[in-house]
Amino acid sequence: MRAAPTGTDPQGAPTLGSFTGGQLRRLGSVAGLSRADVETYAQVLTDALGPVAQRPLSLAPPTRSFLSDDHTPVEFSLSFRPGAAPAMRVLVEPGCGATSLADNGRAGLEAVRRMARRWHFTTDALDELLDLFLPPTPQGPLALWCALELRPGGVPGVKVYLNPAAGGEERSAATLREALRRLGHHRAFDTLPQGSGYPFLALDLGDWAEPRAKVYLRHDNLTAGQAGRLSRTDSGPTPTAVEGFFRTAGGLGPDAGGLDGRPVQSCHSFTDLGAARPSGFTLYIPVRDYVRHDGEALARASTMLHHHGMDASVLNRALAALTERRPEDGVGLIAYLALAHQGDRPPRVTAYLSSEAYTVRPPVVETVRQPLSVR
Repeated sequence: MRAAPTGTDPQGAPTLGSFTGGQLRRLGSVAGLSRADVETYAQVLTDALGPVAQRPLSLAPPTRSFLSDDHTPVEFSLSFRPGAAPAMRVLVEPGCGATSLADNGRAGLEAVRRMARRWHFTTDALDELLDLFLPPTPQGPLALWCALELRPGGVPGVKVYLNPAAGGEERSAATLREALRRLGHHRAFDTLPQGSGYPFLALDLGDWAEPRAKVYLRHDNLTAGQAGRLSRTDSGPTPTAVEGFFRTAGGLGPDAGGLDGRPVQSCHSFTDLGAARPSGFTLYIPVRDYVRHDGEALARASTMLHHHGMDASVLNRALAALTERRPEDGVGLIAYLALAHQGDRPPRVTAYLSSEAYTVRPPVVETVRQPLSVR
């Protein structure tokens, strides 16, 4: 099942750039960005995609991008905070048109360097790690992704995602340890919880109040009790709060086991070079693998937003801005739900939203776990 093509090139044929750019414009309006800002950011997205932005959607995806299930190299997200407009972000794989992973990484790096020249920020932290994450013959499912936090004023916050398995899955831990050491976080790796793998290292570049190095872990067959013990921050979520989010997002009853489908991910953020512990913790639930359709995912997200005093109606409008289909007619539009804590700030709930430029995954027929209220 195809998503409705709402963006077109000047000749009237829908392209990857016009489709995702149209989604960005409409979603930006929902998030409260000005018309000038969304036009600026839509062009930034087109520039980041490079030549594949002009690729007709009637063709297959340029590569089998790991960024989304239908291989669209673009993902959106809304991060909700109490009493404020949501922060909108877009994640893009700039090298998605490359014929090799090495070329993919080089194209992504050049896209980030163009952004650095445009917005006058340094890439020193990234440059320090290039031999670890962009070797001559990289391995793994990705080379470099770039996330943009779309702020009012037309200057985004920039973040890059790198693959710790670029030098081989068996070297992921050693690669991360060395990367954190080079960045000045000498004790960071030893504070991390146990996990089943290390999917990403992310770096904040440019204008951030507290630039972060973020380490992501994969957790196979995670249970609610285990999730509640993952955080290594000095302040932040209680185990009960994390368990409640885990059960609600995953649709788990009080006596259920773990989430045995697509793995849960956690992230620890490091900001203070002198601190022994991370300053932030986030838990990511791949809700699309634990619902029958997006109507159930939306209900779970709304429950969490209401629980934390956030406006759930914005998420309803966001889904309508992305697609004309009903939530019940597919699964995967809401890809992840995340609960984030940073220092002493109020928690954030983030919904990660798929573009579905190429394919809509049909609803699941069999019965799965039903959404629960937060305890």
